[in-house]
Amino acid sequence: MDNVDWLLCPICANKTRLRIRKDTILENFPLFCPKCKQESIISVRQLNMSVIKPANRSQANKFIRTAD
Repeated sequence: MDNVDWLLCPICANKTRLRIRKDTILENFPLFCPKCKQESIISVRQLNMSVIKPANRSQANKFIRTAD
């Protein structure tokens, strides 16, 4: 099997639910972290990740629903 690595969250550096191979190319990919509950837009080429738009923690509460 090719070189496969876990895709790490750019905010908390924990594993996400995705694994990428050496030949994987991602452009403008919305990466969600199940631990810190943040989403970042990333690009990946040859196992090198670059963050296009980091998550904004002040907007994170916007998506949490409250009981009515």
